[in-house]
Amino acid sequence: MYEIEPFYNWRHLYSAENDRRSPFYGRDYNYHELQNVIYNYYIHPQWDEFGSRTLYLKILYADYEQHFVIIELIGEWNDAIENDIMTLKRDVIDQLFAQGITKYILIAGNVLNFHSGDRDYYEEWFEEVTDENGWIVALNMPEATQQDFRKRKLHYLVELMDIENWRVFKPEHLFMQINEQLTKRLNV
Repeated sequence: MYEIEPFYNWRHLYSAENDRRSPFYGRDYNYHELQNVIYNYYIHPQWDEFGSRTLYLKILYADYEQHFVIIELIGEWNDAIENDIMTLKRDVIDQLFAQGITKYILIAGNVLNFHSGDRDYYEEWFEEVTDENGWIVALNMPEATQQDFRKRKLHYLVELMDIENWRVFKPEHLFMQINEQLTKRLNV
């Protein structure tokens, strides 16, 4: 797990720890002492802890003019025990929303498991962003995790999408491709 780093090729364009509007502004990373674990395995120190014991994230890119953010996730998304959606919503998403972010791309390829709980925070988040012509996309979530998401009908609130080669895009181009696909779906 330690060798899985957040996507690094956009660091010259954006870093959350240097963004005054980011919930992670001013964060320092200790590369000499590992602290965060998932399933008793240490994870790379670049992942940001936000209050969950099983899910970590990295804001890869934020564009306040186009109102979108790209967040990469790693770990176990556990709403049943940890209520990760509440923690994510209150400690990260609400702060980004207050800065005008209404379109969320959650890169979920490293989300190993999903355990559902209440839908309230998903519904609240969905209502907030759709009132502002926004959306929420979970990108490249593993199939087993998608099935669990669909069982709870959360895919009506968080769009599930696959773009296998997302890493070759610049952040703006990835956003434009997702936005275009969602616009086409809504207009059909």
